[in-house]
Amino acid sequence: MPSVSAHVALTLARHIDAVFGVMGNGNAYFLDAIEKQTDATFTAVRHEQGAVVAADAHFRASGRIAAATSTYGAGFTNTLTALAEAVQAHVPLVLVVGDEPTSGPRPWDVDQIAIASAVGARTYTAGRTDAAATTIIAIEHALTYRVPVVLAIPYDVASLDAGPVPEAPAPRVPAPLAPKGEYAEGMIDVIAEALRGAKRPFLLAGRGAWLAGAGAALGDLAAATGALTASTALGRGIFPETGFDLGVTGGFGAEGAMELVREADVAVVFGASLNQFTMRFGALFAPGTRVFQIDTAPAATHAHVGGFVRGDARLVAEALVARLGSAGGSGWRESVDIDAARSYETGNDLAPDGRLDPRSAARRIAELLPEDRVVVSDGGHFIGWANMYWPVASPDRMMMVGTAFQSIGQGWPSIVGAALARRESTVVLTSGDGGGLMAIADLESAVRAAAGRGIAVVWNDAAYGAEINLYGLKGLAEGPMRIPEVDFAAFGAAVGAEGVVVRTLADLDRLAAWTREDPATRRFLVLDLRISGDVIAPYQEEIIRINS
Repeated sequence: MPSVSAHVALTLARHIDAVFGVMGNGNAYFLDAIEKQTDATFTAVRHEQGAVVAADAHFRASGRIAAATSTYGAGFTNTLTALAEAVQAHVPLVLVVGDEPTSGPRPWDVDQIAIASAVGARTYTAGRTDAAATTIIAIEHALTYRVPVVLAIPYDVASLDAGPVPEAPAPRVPAPLAPKGEYAEGMIDVIAEALRGAKRPFLLAGRGAWLAGAGAALGDLAAATGALTASTALGRGIFPETGFDLGVTGGFGAEGAMELVREADVAVVFGASLNQFTMRFGALFAPGTRVFQIDTAPAATHAHVGGFVRGDARLVAEALVARLGSAGGSGWRESVDIDAARSYETGNDLAPDGRLDPRSAARRIAELLPEDRVVVSDGGHFIGWANMYWPVASPDRMMMVGTAFQSIGQGWPSIVGAALARRESTVVLTSGDGGGLMAIADLESAVRAAAGRGIAVVWNDAAYGAEINLYGLKGLAEGPMRIPEVDFAAFGAAVGAEGVVVRTLADLDRLAAWTREDPATRRFLVLDLRISGDVIAPYQEEIIRINS
């Protein structure tokens, strides 16, 4: 008869087809059932944090919930930073873990429920009689609230006979949140009237709009109003018409584009939380701009918002299009030079210190990367370069795993999840040397998962760049901020990748050749860019100004 662990595995696999993890004695029976009794794909990683990161990236790349798994105790505590990131980023996933026996904790056990709760994740514990139902509840909770959940299997019940696996109902997900009540309907009328009368209308969309499937409706709204458009860093590519799109707002935005945003007289924001980075620390909009926000949050999320509608971005955008009808465009967007506004500095071949200028390297790499790319980003100073210079086709093709929790070291396992979610795409990692070293155990996982369709770009400035820029400039000791220069090309070669040290733009010719080769025969490519730390990304300069 199936065990409790098999009940969990078989029920989980009816709704989740990707599991990432590290095997241990706390989850051994669960993984045995996944491998022998289900069609779910199990992908091994080398560090438990990587299991959660891979499940996180899988959802961001595909919109399909995935699972991670680890043993109890030290295996579970290794997942915490990634678990906290998924909580902060509102990413649903299920972390299946072993747990202390029902008879009580052993010397090496910790209070896993309390620890998970401390980072914002709820725990559900499977029992002998309710394992299938508990699994469904856990999945439904994750999808409903867009958060990770922990599904624990106590050690002494993991292998117990639980009888036939019952038919459990499928998880239910709430319908899109429709705007309700007289106030919401009235505010939609107000926004429609404001857009109808606007001379310089502007639409801003974030990841929430993408998750709502609002892209087409937002395109219709932009056309009806003649608005310029832009996105947050997590919403890039959501507007179908790129000819009038200013790109990303905030510190990653081009200076000319941000100047145009400040000219807007009416701005409507869809599915974006308007955090300090998107808002340029309060300077995104000019004082006279009328700002409206549509979001599923209970209330407006920034003090500059003058009118708020709680509702699904797609539904509200469609309602606005219906109200406006054939309003006719404002003519503003046709009067501006979009290409000039959204252009970035080209940089020099080499910086004054003789090392690569990251701006010119980023621009050259963008010219060479395949069009089908999915970009995954670690955290660190370098995040400005890919976010500024590497455009992507849609929000699910650029993901920054770690930035919500302000963490680094989640880059390599992000490749694992994205590669499984997008089996036909080229997966490109952008990482720094600090974060790259922190997660180096899963370099092997990345090479194995992405094989001939994976590229890693390591911005190697032999330092924790953000700390140098923020605290070194204040006169703090730089010794702890420096990293002896590491040969990431050699690291890659050690686990089966092709490694290339890039000291000049000409060295990137290897990337050009790689893209023309057959993915079946080429190897994962690690580009170790020896960049100058003296060139500071514009978003970091903005933070420096605020801090000073």
